[in-house]
Amino acid sequence: MDQLLLQEVRRIAGQISNEVIFYRRHLHQNPELSFKEFKTSEFIAQTLISKNIQVEYVKEGIAQTGLVAYIKGKNPEKKQVALRADMDALPIQEQNSVDYKSENEGIMHACGHDVHSSSLLGTAIILNDLKNEFEGTVKLVFQPGEELIPGGASLMIKAGILENKSIKSMFGQHVAPQIEAGKVGFRSGIYMASADEIYLTIKGKGGHAAMPDTTVDPVLIMAHVIIALQQVVSRNANPKIPTVLSFGKVVADGATNIIPNEVKVAGTFRTLNEEWRAEAKKRITKIATGIAESMGGTCDVNILDGYPYLENNPLLTERAKEYAKEFLGEENVVDLDIWMASEDFAYYTHHVDSCFYRLGVRNEELGITSGVHTPTFNVDEKALEVGSGLMAWLAIKELETELS
Repeated sequence: MDQLLLQEVRRIAGQISNEVIFYRRHLHQNPELSFKEFKTSEFIAQTLISKNIQVEYVKEGIAQTGLVAYIKGKNPEKKQVALRADMDALPIQEQNSVDYKSENEGIMHACGHDVHSSSLLGTAIILNDLKNEFEGTVKLVFQPGEELIPGGASLMIKAGILENKSIKSMFGQHVAPQIEAGKVGFRSGIYMASADEIYLTIKGKGGHAAMPDTTVDPVLIMAHVIIALQQVVSRNANPKIPTVLSFGKVVADGATNIIPNEVKVAGTFRTLNEEWRAEAKKRITKIATGIAESMGGTCDVNILDGYPYLENNPLLTERAKEYAKEFLGEENVVDLDIWMASEDFAYYTHHVDSCFYRLGVRNEELGITSGVHTPTFNVDEKALEVGSGLMAWLAIKELETELS
């Protein structure tokens, strides 16, 4: 029976592949920023409704623009599996020369959320066609704001989407430009890092650059602070705990002959351990303020708590990996290393057994090799068929699994 159902999932995924590509191109052409995905959400809702799929959708949306849909199989109260896709785009000007290039100035689906959402639409169609072949309910979560703190996932959870105790597991997928299209990747246990945003305002006393003795130079203080903070990683962090501290923005609005009154610095702190995360943020604050004061200035430290670390449930992930091998063949399922990027899917992993895996989208022959968050990011669209079909198969197999 399983083999017949497997063949059906594959068949439908192939049959609707062009339709799913259309969805992806429409979303790619019409990207919207975090928590502003109004047209995106409406398009997804109307597409689901046109397929006679039950949508929980109100004018205001869930967490502003989110929505939830349901595929109910036989005996729908028996068990529930949740599937998630994010919908938001990034503030990047697209540089690809494609027919479906972004029409919204300075906004682009450079992280593959158009792929995630269109793939989940495909998954919905497959599951809806096969709803008489499985028991339980599949909950489809279309989530806003993954790219922006506090993260749409945290708001969707606060809105109550996980309150139904029958949700036994949750799956999410993310494009992987380093993995060839047609393949997927899994990792059990802790997989992705927490991420906090660090904002420093270093204040001194500005003046003429030719008379530095009359100033308290915040640019010099900034240089000492940034260098000293590297010891948080090199000397304070346990070498067994992956840790990253990086600063990507420094604004010292002076000139060749002007020392400014203040300098603003922005960066990120990432790790895989919550106790160390809390301790490190205290050390960052102490070092930055102490050095600034020792040099005659001050440093205001503002650390915005970002997403927690993402942990894939080991038992669920091992099952999912085996399901993927059934669907794609063992040679198309790869193991992943720890990734120090962050994802707000992490919030779900701290509430329900979850598995977040990677969907290969790379095609070197077509020149599709750019990384996410770049203006030339693109995908081999054959990945959409894999994304739709595999997630449907994961849901069906997980609904079959009897857990004690």
